[in-house]
Amino acid sequence: MIVITGATGALNGATVDHLLERVPAREIAVAVRDPARAQRFADQGVEVRRADYADPASLPLAFDGADQLLLVSASDPGVDPIPLHRQAVDAAVQAGVGRVLYTSHQGANPDSPFIPARNHAATERLLAESGLAWTALRNGFYAHSLGWLLGRWRDTGTIAVPADGPVSWTAREDSAEAAAVILASRGAYDGPTTLTASSAPTFQDIAVMAGEIAGQTVTCEDVGEQAWLNAQIGAGQDERLARFTLGIFQAANQGMFATVDPLLATLLGREPLTIADVLFQPVAR
Repeated sequence: MIVITGATGALNGATVDHLLERVPAREIAVAVRDPARAQRFADQGVEVRRADYADPASLPLAFDGADQLLLVSASDPGVDPIPLHRQAVDAAVQAGVGRVLYTSHQGANPDSPFIPARNHAATERLLAESGLAWTALRNGFYAHSLGWLLGRWRDTGTIAVPADGPVSWTAREDSAEAAAVILASRGAYDGPTTLTASSAPTFQDIAVMAGEIAGQTVTCEDVGEQAWLNAQIGAGQDERLARFTLGIFQAANQGMFATVDPLLATLLGREPLTIADVLFQPVAR
């Protein structure tokens, strides 16, 4: 039995869809906070179970019988995910899960200026210390995030950043499909497993790409951290969120998202989607 958490979300929901192309529905269960939202999976013969990381009593039964368990990282804003992840890992041990797979990040690092990267590193430590077989799906930074990171570049012709650096922007759809392939492999991948696009452009590179695709001049301006923060806060963004976002650029500048790995293309049997495929589609006039 393969049990997948977070299946009502975009990432693991797509993973279930791809897994259903490879594994009979009777061999899959989804463990979600609100079972009513998983009706589309129930209609296809997938077992639906209730699981909430914040309700540890719900977890052992939800994970029962799992040869493989795919844990999605907790993403509730303002909540420390590590205690939640610890409860999920403890429940997996209690349920006798065969292997835990965790949706981690390519930049997982305890010293990263990007807070989620530190959380992913801490969760990987929990898994390593659990005694369970485990796989960390170190997904590349999701390319759709550029939609808000780049700002109103189509209107202004400028991409303003507080720092620059290479990032292997990766389509979330590709990460979901790769997770399904790995789950269907029944344990062929162990430990940290890097899943990224085939290139890692800088924001300067992206500006050139955007200009070519949009047919306009687009420049990237490194305005510095404080000026960038002031602009974000002045535009009405919450300071905590602005500083959280700043961590992305700082980590990129330190090369923490620069890794590229051919494994994703191998798993997909094709080249991964590019930034242009995901983001820079022509705007309807």
